[in-house]
Amino acid sequence: MGAKWIKIAVIYFILGIAIGMFMSSTLQLQWAAAHAHVNLAGWASIGITGVVYSIYPKAGSSTLGKWHFWLYNLGMPVLLLSMFMVQIPLSFAHIFTFSGGTAVAAGVVVFIVNVFKNVHESNAYNYNDHAL
Repeated sequence: MGAKWIKIAVIYFILGIAIGMFMSSTLQLQWAAAHAHVNLAGWASIGITGVVYSIYPKAGSSTLGKWHFWLYNLGMPVLLLSMFMVQIPLSFAHIFTFSGGTAVAAGVVVFIVNVFKNVHESNAYNYNDHAL
């Protein structure tokens, strides 16, 4: 499961760079909050999750790990798209921000529970057992 998270993180990394380049070239800096969320909640948080689930694969493949995956990765695009939409005068955009943000927050809570339940030294991936 860790590799899936890392691959998704790289997509957010590309998006974050592209949005930053757009903002820089057009001086449309009103997108800064959404840009920061793409980079931090997308690239950084998802990438770190991928590393955690790579080191502790039992946590990533657990039921909690699967719930975390779907809540976070379905909520994140909704949250981010709506964060861009709120910059355009659309009265309904906040509904999507709240919905996507709630799914992401629920995913984070599931991740925290998963870490405390399934991340132990005894079930860490042993790289010495898998030497090339």
